[in-house]
Amino acid sequence: MIQGFGDMNFSLTLAAIGSALGTGVAGMAAIGAWKKAFSQNKAAPFTLIAFVGAPLTQTIYGMILRNKIIAAKLPADNQTYIYLMIIGFVAGSAMGVSAYMQGKAAARASDALAETGKGFGQYIMVLGVIETVALFVMIFCMMAIPGA
Repeated sequence: MIQGFGDMNFSLTLAAIGSALGTGVAGMAAIGAWKKAFSQNKAAPFTLIAFVGAPLTQTIYGMILRNKIIAAKLPADNQTYIYLMIIGFVAGSAMGVSAYMQGKAAARASDALAETGKGFGQYIMVLGVIETVALFVMIFCMMAIPGA
């Protein structure tokens, strides 16, 4: 059994899946909002791209956690391997869900901003709160890795 193979990739892969889903949802909403603006001969707010890109950071958090798991250079015994697999799976899942939900909130923010032209700061703050979940997961899981 190769220590670090599955456990390190769970955190990155699952976080990246959530990021892909979140950016996809947010991107579809931004495109719809731009289409509506264009059809009404209104200026299409470019700032919607900030909402689309927001869920991408969870992939970075998954990668940081993966790198910490690798850097810990823990023994390649089964107990350690299973422990790290669980950390990687749970953390990656939590980060992925955070990214997906952030994308859903970003989709609503895109629609609202395009329609009203107001509230960008408030919408970004909401996305930041959702982002914080992924940050907490990354930090707490890094604290749970012996020697990291």
